[in-house]
Amino acid sequence: MSADNSCADVSVPLRNLLNSVQCVRDRVKDGESNESNGVFNLSNFWDTLMQAVKAASQEATKLSLAFSKPPLPTQEDGEKFAESIQKSVLALSTVYYWLPKSHGITLRRLVRDATAEVLDGIVQLVDVIVSSPLQSLSQEQLQSTGGVWSACDQFAHLPRDNRAAVLGVLASYIGVVKDAIEEMEQAQAESQDPFSDVLDDEDQDSRGNQDTYWSEEDRQLMAPCQGLMKASAACLRKLLSAVKANGNVSMPETVAQLDDLADISKEISPSVDDLVLSLYPPMDYSGVDQNVSVLYFDTAFLSSSLRVSHVCLEADLNWVQFLNGALDHNLQKIKALIQGSS
Repeated sequence: MSADNSCADVSVPLRNLLNSVQCVRDRVKDGESNESNGVFNLSNFWDTLMQAVKAASQEATKLSLAFSKPPLPTQEDGEKFAESIQKSVLALSTVYYWLPKSHGITLRRLVRDATAEVLDGIVQLVDVIVSSPLQSLSQEQLQSTGGVWSACDQFAHLPRDNRAAVLGVLASYIGVVKDAIEEMEQAQAESQDPFSDVLDDEDQDSRGNQDTYWSEEDRQLMAPCQGLMKASAACLRKLLSAVKANGNVSMPETVAQLDDLADISKEISPSVDDLVLSLYPPMDYSGVDQNVSVLYFDTAFLSSSLRVSHVCLEADLNWVQFLNGALDHNLQKIKALIQGSS
């Protein structure tokens, strides 16, 4: 049998495998959990999931090694490799489906995304091998194999319950908001011209245009806008500390509350980003007004949701009331300045 015929023969099971893994991956991204009335043990789930992840990594490694140097595997060997990969992929996706929504939507999203990333990596690896099975081990195949390993390794760092999952996403939101606030503060502190580091020498004339500068009126408006953003950031930090101290995942009701708080919090960082962008010159006051209203609403909604949740204790109510006062104060000041400028 010629090398070309051998290549064609072994590619058949690999192409079938490629299509199969793609279908499994797409179902994982779009599918629902298998809700059951039976007893679900979260610890057993994680043990089984980690075993499935390890098996998927090992099978991907075996496949990559088999196609890393001549001679090319026979069609029979190719079918065996494809079957082993297929079993590991189905096992991994099946275990993922075990995780019920009642244990947390936030947690489930993280496990879903991690599972899909492993499947994406296997799809890429098989595709590379199918595309060039007769070549020696290529850089692309090395990278694809490493991508599977990296995707599998991240499972060890996933949160193990919904409280930890919510804490993780809240920390990421806080980081984004913090960066946006610092960006605006730095732009104010570094130069009278916030575009001085991005304009070319040819644009010197335009840099004299007032559209590249903040007027005194603009700067007066920016102060309460920054106050509003800092109040939003403070609300997120308070929520983080409350979830850390009081988050309860022993009941479906409290698990669902944590998910709701995480989903509401998600709106804060893009609202802060939109407000920051509208504050750059030339400042559009109507745009600022609109973005301020959105951020105020998002933060007030988060504050009220926090107040009635199980993570907010009686001792926290004074702080929530203080936050609401800060939101109202900054909003009223912003509205007054915008109205006065018109």
